[in-house]
Amino acid sequence: MTTEELVRRLAGVVGAGNVYHRPADLMVYEYDGSVEGAVDTARPAAVALPKDTDEVARVVRIANEAGLPVTARGAGTGLSGGAVAQRGGVIIAMSRMDRVLEIDYVDRTALVQPGVVNLELSEFTTGSGYFFAPDPSSQKVSTIGGNVAENAGGPHCLKYGVTTNHILGLEVVLPDGTVTRTGALARGQSGYDLTGIIVGSEGMLGIATQILVRLTPIAERIQVSLAAFRSLDDASHAVGQIIAAGILPAALEMVDNLTIQAVEPVYHAGYPMDAAAVLLIELDGLVEDVEADAAEIDAICRRCGTYDIRAATSLAERELLWKGRKMALAAMGRLAPNYYLHDTVVPRSRLPQTLREVERITRGAGLRCAQVFHAGDGNLHPLMLFDRTEPGAVERVLSASHDIIHACVEAGGTLSGEHGIGTEKRNYLPFVYTGEDLAAMAGVKHAFDPRGMFNPEKVFPSGYRCGEVRAMHNQLRAQRLSQRYGIVPV
Repeated sequence: MTTEELVRRLAGVVGAGNVYHRPADLMVYEYDGSVEGAVDTARPAAVALPKDTDEVARVVRIANEAGLPVTARGAGTGLSGGAVAQRGGVIIAMSRMDRVLEIDYVDRTALVQPGVVNLELSEFTTGSGYFFAPDPSSQKVSTIGGNVAENAGGPHCLKYGVTTNHILGLEVVLPDGTVTRTGALARGQSGYDLTGIIVGSEGMLGIATQILVRLTPIAERIQVSLAAFRSLDDASHAVGQIIAAGILPAALEMVDNLTIQAVEPVYHAGYPMDAAAVLLIELDGLVEDVEADAAEIDAICRRCGTYDIRAATSLAERELLWKGRKMALAAMGRLAPNYYLHDTVVPRSRLPQTLREVERITRGAGLRCAQVFHAGDGNLHPLMLFDRTEPGAVERVLSASHDIIHACVEAGGTLSGEHGIGTEKRNYLPFVYTGEDLAAMAGVKHAFDPRGMFNPEKVFPSGYRCGEVRAMHNQLRAQRLSQRYGIVPV
């Protein structure tokens, strides 16, 4: 199928104004929010913008007939290359599928299309006393479909869980163009948890076109406090002591001094400029419970060395404290023209030594590194500042990145808390998984997508991608038969 024929057929489904194919239009779809160098750019043959499930399915079938891979794309804010069409083909962009289809306050659910912006759902429901709990820092622009693909987290996931904990069912277009429903959107909910398999699968198994989400009641009382410390060690110890005391804040974030230097002059959030680190602590629940927990946290922070702890006294002050945290990445342009934001997880007990090790690695590479992250669940976001026009700067960042990942895994951690694997971290999977682990995961991909046409070249390192999986499984089967029965398959 020629490009002209492909474009003509796609236009017949979604309308001529909703198909992009000219080079100038395709340029903006070559990348996501990742750092070039860590993730390669790639240009699709065409981009289609459907408005509903039927159009998505028809576009997938056209791509199948043309022998082209398909990559689903939300807002393009991902940080691991998940929305980049690594092998070209057709990008299905979900920006037109942005409707809230149904709200059920009795069952506390919302049925939405994947293009609904995360924050806008909470704004839609907050007047009725509900919100959508997963809140990535990109929530003003990232879409729920993208959150589902990457299993996004956010500050409030410490208490409420990541995206998968709030997805009750999905309508999904499969790689052959058929449509299925899972979980609470299916007639029966017994059997395999297909919803759980698809959430976080980075668009490699299916494309979610309707999403049934759980709505969470807004608590009776919400309190946000700021605690300032003279060292990262003291702040880290306070995090561990708070959780060890049996207190589960709604959010427990850490912001270091370099981040404060970027944020405070712009947003005037109220972060003390002389603090080595501040903790942003949000409590929610019944009034009496919040007051009791706040008093205990105050005592813990003082024992751990805080020199200033205070609670927001108004909604405006509370929102300002959070604005400083949420806008930290946007403020980094004041300090350097480029940054590389990482995403790893370590046990809370290993925070102090891990932060020291990250500082040692980045300092050795000649890089400044800001720390602004979800301290309560150990989800680190080392943010390396650099200038990509400086010779060798990108190489130093990527080398430091490798060492940081290795250090976090050695500390008992894992590769990603919320950004996904994509192409950025696919070659690091052997750090934490055995060959048999990877073969089992690749087998799931093969079961959904035997031709390897949905978001190819993602997640799996070389040797475990589609086209290699069947041969691998045949080899493993032969080995097992030979070991058990002395049979050698023909």
